Amino acid sequence: MDDKVRSLERYKAERDWFAFLHETVKMGAEPEDRLQEKLLTVLVGAKNRIVECAENDKPFVASYFCCAPEVYTAMDLPWFMLMETPFLAASVPYLLDDIDGSVKVGAGTDLCTAIRLPIYYIEAGLMPRPTAILGLLYPCDGAPMLHQVVSHHKDWRKIPQFACDPPYYHDQRSIDYFAEELKRMTAFITKHTGYKLDLDKLREAISESNKAYTLWQEYNELRRAVPSPHGWAVGGAHCFAMSQCFRAGDPVATEWFQQLVDIAEVRVREKKGAIAEEKIRLFWFDILPYGWVFELFPWLEEEWGAVIVMDMFANYNYSLIEPSTEDTMYRGLAKRNLLDAPMIRQARGVADNFVNDITRIVKDYKIDCVIWPGHMGHKDGAATVGIMRETCRDLDVPFLHIGLDLFDKRYTTVDEVKDKISKFFMAMGLG
Repeated sequence: MDDKVRSLERYKAERDWFAFLHETVKMGAEPEDRLQEKLLTVLVGAKNRIVECAENDKPFVASYFCCAPEVYTAMDLPWFMLMETPFLAASVPYLLDDIDGSVKVGAGTDLCTAIRLPIYYIEAGLMPRPTAILGLLYPCDGAPMLHQVVSHHKDWRKIPQFACDPPYYHDQRSIDYFAEELKRMTAFITKHTGYKLDLDKLREAISESNKAYTLWQEYNELRRAVPSPHGWAVGGAHCFAMSQCFRAGDPVATEWFQQLVDIAEVRVREKKGAIAEEKIRLFWFDILPYGWVFELFPWLEEEWGAVIVMDMFANYNYSLIEPSTEDTMYRGLAKRNLLDAPMIRQARGVADNFVNDITRIVKDYKIDCVIWPGHMGHKDGAATVGIMRETCRDLDVPFLHIGLDLFDKRYTTVDEVKDKISKFFMAMGLG
């Protein structure tokens, strides 16, 4: 098989999977189905654009959600997230086979599955080779491992790479420094793709993303209602995907968020919750378990009346950006992508970030219990479990640490997770 054809094989399979889901959602009658349909339209369109670029030797880049994607929108630059498959295609039937494949190519089982999978796709020739790569040196030590593989792979090592250098602290000096790194990133993109940045276009993209983030905050205020208008199936991950992965600074995202707010307002006004009877308001403090989410969260709702009122990626904490000058735009992007982005904010810096988020969410959302799933790859969080537990004890809210793999349901089986949660709920007198 031709290398180019093989490198697009898995990517096309993902696109086709989401195209299938899109057709399925179109048959739904609920307003939330129209939201899902629009999101899937955007997702499939983004993947089609990458396929078109790869097949016709047009420039495109691989990057991440926390590398100022408004810049890509302003440039009209095609891009995909180098680590997107574990998050976006986790429900596909071949996921577990891919995880096994990552072990066969030598990726250690103690390495985060979300990093192991793209390593496997690169080694197996199942990922489209971009014109350039925008790397990630944060939030954890595992992320740069992926770029080490790229640097040594015979088919990838000649692809130009650039990674913004992340300062550790949360002060103005750090923001100013990272803003200069983002400017260097922009120059790198232009050098290797030919795409140029028009500052007026960047101003438009930032102004539009400000609108989207404002609506996201409005939506999250609505989720504070009792009962909460939505649970795990609507909101968090979708808001994140629309605003950070596919349509950062695009009017399509703003329109989608407005539709989301409108739907939630109706549900709150009519006192309609995510389920018929909300008994437990749960804060899932991490990424959702994308590898087996459909096997756990519907059970939580049906068996225990437990609603995921908030999770790490739904946790709005984005700063609005002043778009008046080039410097204010880049400083605003620096803060948003270094200090505000979920998982980046918690894992990159000091333990206070975990403490403050838990405290704010528990108080604002009337949370009954906090679950830290303990993903095997989130060793940064493993180091702060005791601090998180003490924080919850001070707040008088029960805390559960499980220990699992968010993508591989064999690490801790779904039945084992259900058993741990059930015993926790019973011991704490919940439900």
